[in-house]
Amino acid sequence: MVKEDQQKGSCCASASGVTSCCRVEALISVDERGQMVLPKELRERGNIKAGDKLALISWEKDGEVCCLTLIKADNLAERVREFLGPIMKDVV
Repeated sequence: MVKEDQQKGSCCASASGVTSCCRVEALISVDERGQMVLPKELRERGNIKAGDKLALISWEKDGEVCCLTLIKADNLAERVREFLGPIMKDVV
């Protein structure tokens, strides 16, 4: 169970406290060069602009990648700082 104060900063937390982060947003194709296009509506809703960096996170099950997740690199860096900050204070 995620603590309420942790949910406030999570993109998966709703106002009711129920997580709602997994849904199919679009079906996209991969071309022969391995490139994909994020639909315009999704880029707008995610505030993704040209030049933004996205971190690609893979999830494995039984040795195979089963899920890919994109996270804005700035948001990922912020979460890592939040996680490591208290630990680093104890080390330094």
